Formats: sequence, structure tokens, C-alpha cells
Amino acid sequence: MTTRRIFTGSLLCTSMALSTALTLAPSLATAQSKLKVAAIYTVPFEQQWVSRIHKALKAAEARGEIEYKASENVSNADYERVMREYATGGNQLILGEAFAVEAAARKVAKDFPKTSFLLGSSGKPQAPNFSVFDNYIQEPAYLSGMVAGGMTKSNKIGMVGGFPIPEVNRLMHAFMAGAKETNPKVEFTITFINSWFDPPKAKEATFAMIDKGADVLYAERFGVSDAAKEKGKLAIGNVIDTQPQYPDTVVASAIWHMEPSIDRALKLVKEGKFTAEDYGPYSMMKHKGSELAPLGTFEKKVPADIVAKVKAKEADILAGKFTVKVDDSQPKSTAK
Repeated sequence: MTTRRIFTGSLLCTSMALSTALTLAPSLATAQSKLKVAAIYTVPFEQQWVSRIHKALKAAEARGEIEYKASENVSNADYERVMREYATGGNQLILGEAFAVEAAARKVAKDFPKTSFLLGSSGKPQAPNFSVFDNYIQEPAYLSGMVAGGMTKSNKIGMVGGFPIPEVNRLMHAFMAGAKETNPKVEFTITFINSWFDPPKAKEATFAMIDKGADVLYAERFGVSDAAKEKGKLAIGNVIDTQPQYPDTVVASAIWHMEPSIDRALKLVKEGKFTAEDYGPYSMMKHKGSELAPLGTFEKKVPADIVAKVKAKEADILAGKFTVKVDDSQPKSTAK
């Protein structure tokens, strides 16, 4: 009897163990199939540019595709160390912005040839594993400029940027060209605050422009829309749509969607096909990487003829009939 009970108990335990293993098998497989992804940012998650990358990665995490870790406010001096920690930690894809740490970031990529890297960069891809991306949203920036040109009454537009680097310059040039199309008389005052995240400094620069007659402000940085709101002026957003926070101030925004680039990179890493390439084009409108935000609260405030011109130009861009010129040179003020 005793032997039988033990034997029966053993069978029961084995059966339970097998049943548990079978039950857990799908979840274990799912866990093993998740890509380990890490990102390193030199600014806070809420900063416009970084927020778009973070949002796309959080969406992939929510879908169960990746295990995602990220570090914000990493200093340039500490960037390489954090990057190496993520690489040695087994992350299969590492993202971030390499603009001020190009040499260090590329050195780490060379030291970890089996890890995939996708970083914001003004440089070219580096074989075999260092891909670059950029916010190629000059198309909606042009369209937002068309709106701005039609909304200014003083014919003076103020523009506040972070640093005069290609990623900022090309958007400003596109915006200015769009504004000139709908209003040839418009003049621009341009200021760079030499910071990626300093709302008080951006706000101060905006006040100075308003004092000189600017009634529409190009908000490349946080702080500009706050100043415009306080003074009862209008603003044009960049990268993200802040109209919900400034319903009576932000007229239009050129929106960046990082999802097409992120989803492509994840797919290629999973398939073992990730190589060094330029992801910049995946930020363009034809890939749904960017768009002009809906006019929303300003839908009936923007002149109908301007809206019609913007829609026609948007259609031409998507049809390949109109190409927005890419000008990476530093833009200059034209206001006298």
C-alpha cells in the first residue's frame, strides 16, 4: 500500500509538473522572443525630439515586442559609459542621439559588432551595425510655414531654435520658404539659445522678438509658446502637437512620428538583417513619419484660401509633384 501511494504520488507530481510546464511554455517563449532594447537620452523624456523616440519605443513595449530600458539626462561626458553598460548588458538594439558624442558612440559600436545601434546623427551610417536617423520633417514644416504666412498681420515672424545644426536648420528653412509662398512680405528674426532644453531662455528670446513686432512665433523649443500665450500672440509648433496645452495660441504644428523607423529597426533586428543604413527618409510624409497636425481650434480661424493652398501643397508632396528643398545651412534673420 505504501509503495503504491508513493508511486501514485510520483505520477501525480510528474503529471502536475508536465501540466505546469505546458501552461508556462507559451509565456516563456514570448519572454524569450522579446527584443532587449535600450535608449540613452541627454535630455528629459518630455523634451520634444526625444519624446517621439520614447513614445514609439513605449508603444512597442506595450505591444509586448520588446523589453525597454532608458536613461534620461545623461551628460555628454557620461554617454559612452552608459552606452557600454547597455551593450554589455545584452541589449540587442541601442538608440539615442549622438550629435555631441559622435566619436564616442561610433567607437562603442565598433567594439560591439553584434549589437545593433540606431542613433540620431548628422553623420553617415557606419558598417556593419551603426544606423543613423534624423527628423526629416521638412515637408510638414513647409506646410506649417504656409499657415504662419497667412496668419501674421505684422508680417514679422520670430523663430527660436536650440542649436544651428542641420536637424534644426533644415526645418527652419522649410518653414521660412512655406511662409514666403503665402506671404512674400514676411520677415524673420532668428535666435538660437544654444541649449536643447532651457524653456526660460527660449521664453526670454521670444519676448524680445514680440517687442520688435513679431506676432507669430516658431516654437522649435519649449518656452516659446508660453511667451506667445502671455503676450496674446500666435505660435507654430514643431515635432509635437502642443495645441491641447495652448488651444488659443498654437495654430499648427509639424509632427514627427518615429514609429516607422522604430518598427523597421525592430523587424530587421528580429530577422537578423539589421545593417548600417540611413533611416532619415522614414521620417518623411510618404512613410507616415511626419504630418501637419490638424488645425483643431484654429480650423475656422485660418483663412479658407490658405487652408486650400496648404491642402493642395500637401497633395503635391504626397504625389511626388513637389519636393521641399533641404537646406542645412544656418538660417539668417531677414528683419530690418
